[in-house]
Amino acid sequence: MTVVLLHGWPGLPSDYDQVVAHLSGEQVIVPDLAGFGAGFTGTSPAFDATAAAHAGRLLSQLDETGVTGGVVIGGYDIGSRIAQAALRADPDRFDGAVLTPAYPGIGDRAASPALASTFWYQHFHREPVAAALIDGDERAVRTYLTYIWETWRADAAPPPHLDEIVAAYARPGAFAASLEWYTANRGYSADEGPITVPTTMLWAEHDLLFPVEWADNLPQHFSDVHLEVVPDSGHFVPVERPDAVAKAIRSHLR
Repeated sequence: MTVVLLHGWPGLPSDYDQVVAHLSGEQVIVPDLAGFGAGFTGTSPAFDATAAAHAGRLLSQLDETGVTGGVVIGGYDIGSRIAQAALRADPDRFDGAVLTPAYPGIGDRAASPALASTFWYQHFHREPVAAALIDGDERAVRTYLTYIWETWRADAAPPPHLDEIVAAYARPGAFAASLEWYTANRGYSADEGPITVPTTMLWAEHDLLFPVEWADNLPQHFSDVHLEVVPDSGHFVPVERPDAVAKAIRSHLR
């Protein structure tokens, strides 16, 4: 079997270093996502940044490496949404999934005026001024991404690989490229049928963006889902609780 892990924003494949360490002996693929951090090449033409397009590129990469079945996929943040698109596009390839929020059942709740102080960054990212203020400026990138990590984590700490993240996103054009996601993917609603692949939804107890109460619609969007609340974790579950992610992945391995 093969484990595929998809990182979030603002992150890198190394977000999963400790998860991979817990999965010693398994075949694990942690790809660079196009336009995000190390996945920005500096010469790439404009690309489709929708979750479905990212999923299509991932499935093509797996085809190229001969991984056509027996896959357990994991994803957090944007990686979760890309994983969900892949699960819908090619369910027979996957034996299981380990995801974190969001998911379509959140609907319009994230757009509530009461949560403007939480989801402001999504609106900011869609305005040209975001790239104008931050892109290519190492100091600005470090300040902004450190704030995001410290705000969204349960322990208000920067990630252990902050310098690596800053170096990847501070390259001219890299931060702006990552913002394409927010223009191409709006809201948390969908009309597709439920995902049929057995799924574990890891919901961080202290996720500032997505409170646990928003898990109420999971059965409408996943036909075989197990909700697991992860204590002592904020939004960045693979970094904050890699043991919980690895344990959930192993539960899907045969």
